[in-house]
Amino acid sequence: MARLNTQPGIMDIAPYVPGLATAPVSGPIAKLSSNETPLGTSALAIAAYRASASELHRYPDGAAKKMRAAIGARFGLDPERIVCGNGSDDLIYLLAGAFSGGGDEVLFPRYSFAMYQIAAQSVGATPVAAADRRLGSNVDNLLRSVTTNTRVCFVANPNNPTGTFLPTNELVRLRQELPGDVLLVIDAAYAEYMRQADYSSGMDLVDSSNNVVVTRTFSKIYGLAALRLGWLYGPPEVVDVLNRVRCPFNVSEAAQAAGVAALQDMEFVEAAVDHNERWRPWLESELGEIGLVVHPSAANFVLVSFGDSGVGVAKEAYDYLLENGVIGRRLDGYGLAEHLRFSIGLEEENRKLVDLLGRFRKD
Repeated sequence: MARLNTQPGIMDIAPYVPGLATAPVSGPIAKLSSNETPLGTSALAIAAYRASASELHRYPDGAAKKMRAAIGARFGLDPERIVCGNGSDDLIYLLAGAFSGGGDEVLFPRYSFAMYQIAAQSVGATPVAAADRRLGSNVDNLLRSVTTNTRVCFVANPNNPTGTFLPTNELVRLRQELPGDVLLVIDAAYAEYMRQADYSSGMDLVDSSNNVVVTRTFSKIYGLAALRLGWLYGPPEVVDVLNRVRCPFNVSEAAQAAGVAALQDMEFVEAAVDHNERWRPWLESELGEIGLVVHPSAANFVLVSFGDSGVGVAKEAYDYLLENGVIGRRLDGYGLAEHLRFSIGLEEENRKLVDLLGRFRKD
């Protein structure tokens, strides 16, 4: 019997492994595995989502006109230069497929979002991971890794899974020194959490360049992860390309309705930022007090190293937490097997995490 053949490299892709959503315990579970907001979803967004139920038999607006107009009004951007997608992952795939292929290279920092490598491999491009600096993106290493075959450079800022970020001057330098035929994709999924004076989401670079795009998401601070809603701001020529290759009706009507409403509820967003600004430093301090190495984070999660305690300790800690109703995130697939990542949770979840890890360290 004849066998089906996949495209070269497809079977070399390591499937994306999301954080667990369940634990083998009865009672409350602290899900700290996926960088979701602990505050749930805006009441305005929930109401808009429910109201959309009467239109389930209709196709959504394939151009997402209201959604793009709302994004443009909120961030002061031209709606014609915005593309919406089924999560920012959708847009990452589109960018990789539209601007790279067989024989090309897709560049990204080591220890960054796994979907960059997966997207590159899925379109036949070669993924190239530039060396990190203290678990963060390093502009010099990225530039040294550029070749005549480089077509796309992905940079998450702030970075997932490490929480580091490139300051504005370094992001500008990366843009200035990258060749003009390389598309720079700035993945700013956690931009709303940033309050650092030397941070830029990169929107100004889009306005001054023809080879820079910024991707954003509603999955994090807006609490709409279940609806899969992302967006991109880019030069007209890039937007034109994406509108030719994206799927029709790629964002559901319910997602669009909830997204428009979420953008109106700035009180909810500010509460999420305030919660993060209070509990991330607390969690970093408390985990440090029990002897763990906590890497500085600018996002809504912390990265904890167990490497000083011996090989395999991170897995032991993960299993111990899971058995007691706390779900962290293992990072073996990122090359960080002796680390765990934890989202910033509700107060009781953060305290439970610290208490359990304190007990684990004593045992």
